[in-house]
Amino acid sequence: MTARIIDGKAIAGELRIKVAGEVKRLAAQHGITPGLAVVLAGNNPASEAYVGSKAKTTVEIGMKSFDHRLPDSVGQDELLALVKTLNADPAVHGILVQLPLPRQVDAQLVLNAIDPMKDVDGFHPVNAGRLASGLPALAPCTPLGCVILAKAVHASLAGMDAVVIGRSNIVGKPVTQLLLAENATVTVAHSKTRDLPAVCRRADLLVAAIGRPEMVRGDWIKPGSTVIDVGINRVPGATPGKSKLVGDVNFSEASPIAGAITPVPGGVGPMTIACLMVNTVRAACAIHGLPAPAV
Repeated sequence: MTARIIDGKAIAGELRIKVAGEVKRLAAQHGITPGLAVVLAGNNPASEAYVGSKAKTTVEIGMKSFDHRLPDSVGQDELLALVKTLNADPAVHGILVQLPLPRQVDAQLVLNAIDPMKDVDGFHPVNAGRLASGLPALAPCTPLGCVILAKAVHASLAGMDAVVIGRSNIVGKPVTQLLLAENATVTVAHSKTRDLPAVCRRADLLVAAIGRPEMVRGDWIKPGSTVIDVGINRVPGATPGKSKLVGDVNFSEASPIAGAITPVPGGVGPMTIACLMVNTVRAACAIHGLPAPAV
């Protein structure tokens, strides 16, 4: 028996429709159009493609998009001044500074300068602290997407034995906090974990976020479990000179054993941008003192 493929594209599409409905409602009832400002410094091709996709989705669902492109030579003071301007702009409800930043810029200093209420990436220490304390917070988009995908399979995650491989501030730690908020029992595994395969084998829900292509093998998977693969790794393809995308999980080995699994591409990736739209609408409501939107 082969695992159910969790269709991230379809679930993200449904989420975008819900967000578009909330955007219309805010405009009709309150005269508010949520605005997202994206800051891109330098010309990293992956970042440029990602930012382009974010801007396109923002406009498609009826929000305002503010695109700021800066040269690779941008100084830290110039970037901080732009963030300060965006913090003060009432038309901007969400600010996203695309990482990585040029090496002369202290990324943490720039992220810390973003108004926490407009921090739609969820990386500001205030939002990280609120999330860890179980208080309302803007959570990072990829972890938020992971939990929504898991809940597309399981109506409740309460009591599930969840294992998260990876402890980054971007995915591992925040997804752990979100799973705890869903009443899952969570183990965080990482490069120093003893007998990692055995730890993974007991997981009802496995979230792989390690950035190592196909590291998680089929015999690491508990039969019938749900596998959320966050990895996006480019490796050589079958044709010379061509590459392909693979996850952190060996899909061909894991899919006959798991009960449900996300593919790469088409799993977690589309959810990240959809959840960015969710966060922008949530931020707009919070800034204007309105109830949280129905997304």
